[in-house]
Amino acid sequence: MAAMVIMNEKIRASEVKLTGLRGEDLGIVTRDEALAKARELKVDLVCTSLMSSPPPCKLVAKGQAKQQADQEKRGEKVKDQPSKVKELRLTPHIEEHDYDTKLRQAAKLLGSGNGVQLVVRLQGSKEGPKAKELLERMVKDLAENGKKQSGIQVSGKQAAVQVLPL
Repeated sequence: MAAMVIMNEKIRASEVKLTGLRGEDLGIVTRDEALAKARELKVDLVCTSLMSSPPPCKLVAKGQAKQQADQEKRGEKVKDQPSKVKELRLTPHIEEHDYDTKLRQAAKLLGSGNGVQLVVRLQGSKEGPKAKELLERMVKDLAENGKKQSGIQVSGKQAAVQVLPL
């Protein structure tokens, strides 16, 4: 979570370590002096950390502090979203042209930051090795776009592997 922005009258400390608009150190001043200076320059006084005493505060152009906090929050939201994993289904006896299409699809999904679950449906018990071979080839062809997250799992009905974007 982005830290709450504590500014102007909400700052409770009696003294603050003040930084000017251009990052210059203005030393330790009383809260009232700092607020007066902020009012005089028509700017906001923003507390940057509550972990130290006196708390470091800086003078920031009006509205800018809130904007920065909102931006940070948005940035974190984007990072929090897990990449989606899309499933692509193949058959063990795939035509070359269809293989190329699936390969392009997978590369595009990986390029846009999504994971890809490659699944090969198996009809008979003899298709397992062929399916595994197909998935290994697919993973090798996708090496520049992603890396496999786990080994290739072959169960009774299907063979699958998950590829995550680089």
